[in-house]
Amino acid sequence: MAISIRAVLLCVLFSCWGSQARAAERVFWRFEFGRTTAPPGSIGISSASVYRQDAGYGFDLGTTVRCRQGRRQDYCGSTVPFFFSANVPEGNYRVKVTLAGPAGGSVVTLRAESRRLVLEKVQVAAGKTATREFTLNIRRPRIRANEQVHLKPRESGKLDWDDKLTLEFNGLRPAVARIEIRPDPGAITVYLAGDSTVVDQDSEPWCTWGQMLPRFFKPDVAVANYAESGETLVAFEKELRLAKLLSTIKAGDYLFIQFAHNDQKSGPNHLDAFTTYEQKLKLFIDEARQRGATPVLVTSMNRRTFDSDGKITNSLGDYPEAMRQTARQENVALIDLNAMSKVFYEALGPQGTLKVFVHYPTGTFPGQTRALNDNTHFNSYGRV
Repeated sequence: MAISIRAVLLCVLFSCWGSQARAAERVFWRFEFGRTTAPPGSIGISSASVYRQDAGYGFDLGTTVRCRQGRRQDYCGSTVPFFFSANVPEGNYRVKVTLAGPAGGSVVTLRAESRRLVLEKVQVAAGKTATREFTLNIRRPRIRANEQVHLKPRESGKLDWDDKLTLEFNGLRPAVARIEIRPDPGAITVYLAGDSTVVDQDSEPWCTWGQMLPRFFKPDVAVANYAESGETLVAFEKELRLAKLLSTIKAGDYLFIQFAHNDQKSGPNHLDAFTTYEQKLKLFIDEARQRGATPVLVTSMNRRTFDSDGKITNSLGDYPEAMRQTARQENVALIDLNAMSKVFYEALGPQGTLKVFVHYPTGTFPGQTRALNDNTHFNSYGRV
């Protein structure tokens, strides 16, 4: 049977597979929204395109959308947030999204995976489109045969660790006309190792600087946020999170390291600031450098602890200074969030800082049955 050169090229370009099982995990996708039929190499998406594992794509997490076909543009959208997922192997992916402007226009904020901010308040006039690109890191727990990250129960089913690339469309009348997903193995990756003040927080109103970071990079940089709540330098290594990170980091990448909040607590993972804490930091630094990556130390943000004069008191002990000392000794770049946050909080004052931390009366959010008075963690406003 003769096979045309065009057919072979299309198969290579669009990652054709020989079985339905493998088709659910392609490395390239092009979706045309609001269309029941699509050009060769593309997939038409309608409101009935609900995510299924065997198909490998679709609207996800109970999403409801309306799709339309028109003379000027086709799209799917909603008046509430909606999710769209596609199965892809582990790696970095360049995502090209064409947003649409329904009647009245739209203002779209786009998050990925567990609420990583990638696009913010993109305005699209009615009848127009706006195209944006960004790179996403997709990972799974497996490191090698019979070895994988020791995930905590709360991480089970978390979007950061599943087999899908998931996009969350938010804002005023969000609508999408096209999505293209292709591998980008050459992208620079910024890896994050840290605790709950860095992790991709799953739900409102919690948020961290780690999950806001992607919004500030150009499209050829991916952020791989390996931070997790409750982590210490010791636990991060024991749970094989460091091993997993080191299995994929490459020359030219970066490793941002921020720990202190939990390391200072008593228990089996406690580290003394100027001895074992510094030694463990040096281990992380050496491992990154051995692979040609650049380590960066990040001191922890202060907690909201004011004295009677409106000045921030140090609740993190010697750990920020120990990290500064390590940076000097090892000639490592330092981002001193501890010092910067002190200036910022004192400028806002005790009352002003309530707006950036998780302080909300009962019933502010769906299912919130008690008041939230958290002086360690931030909301989205506090992290932007």
